[in-house]
Amino acid sequence: MKKRIVIIILVLAAAGAGFLFYSAGQQKEAGVLTLYGNVDIRDVALGFRVSGRVAELMFEEGDRVKAGELLAVLDKKPYEDQLAVAAARLEAAAANFAKLSKGLRPQEIEEARAQVSEREATLINLEQTYKRQAELFKLGAVSAQTHDQSLAARDEARARLTMAKKSFELALAGYRDEDIKSAEAEYNAAAASVESAETSLADTEIISPSDGTILTRVREKGSVIASGAAVYTVALDSPVWVRTYVSEPQLGRVHPGQKAEIYTDTNPDKPYTGQVGFISPQAEFTPKSVETTALRTDLVYRLRITVDDPDRALRQGMPVTVKLAE
Repeated sequence: MKKRIVIIILVLAAAGAGFLFYSAGQQKEAGVLTLYGNVDIRDVALGFRVSGRVAELMFEEGDRVKAGELLAVLDKKPYEDQLAVAAARLEAAAANFAKLSKGLRPQEIEEARAQVSEREATLINLEQTYKRQAELFKLGAVSAQTHDQSLAARDEARARLTMAKKSFELALAGYRDEDIKSAEAEYNAAAASVESAETSLADTEIISPSDGTILTRVREKGSVIASGAAVYTVALDSPVWVRTYVSEPQLGRVHPGQKAEIYTDTNPDKPYTGQVGFISPQAEFTPKSVETTALRTDLVYRLRITVDDPDRALRQGMPVTVKLAE
């Protein structure tokens, strides 16, 4: 009987201790709400936007990198060749567009004008010849064939003069608007091809988007990879967050921008500062990483605490204690 009473007392004591442990983290202690969570560091998978053969890899796993630093390079030769071809096509399109936009050269216009003058003179001469042949034909001095030949020569000269005048008018008017617009469209397309080739050439390099640490080096020099294939995974120095949870009864004590202190087991005497950056609008069951038997069925809300000045001592998944000042 005494043993049974002792066992009951121990069970009650253990349950009370669990309740007090949870209450200590969720209940108000001198204006402070204490929560428990884990460090959450973003990482990014970096790769090339174009395919090709890896020419250089500058870093190994664990190396520190800075924003804007060159991490890897593909073989540039195929993309340099594409750019050269696109640049040549652009040059040809630009020359054709400039020619059509400016119209004919002054020398060409003068040539068309001179041709009109020449054919006018030719027509005048053939008109006089025809008149003489017509008079002689009336007198029977020339044959009908000679008369007909002079008439045909005059008519041909008239037609040639008409053609020369139209050519001169076209020379003065310049090229058709449709031709100019077509040449302009070809020029714009060639310019776009050059920009695309330049972009592809630039994409043969991987540049670090932020300060961080190389987590994984997936490829090696000489590998032929497809566009988008991961080459490095980089853990970013910033932003660094703490993922924690608050129960529904305590949710009213938390608000965005609320100041926070973050304590680690590694250096508990030097807390980090931060603030509440996000409060989930949806409730969820307590995640397994923080739940106890007593909390397993409780609904909680996820919080994101932004760390103001993180350093390398904060590691992904590290457990921390968060104290929110009210």
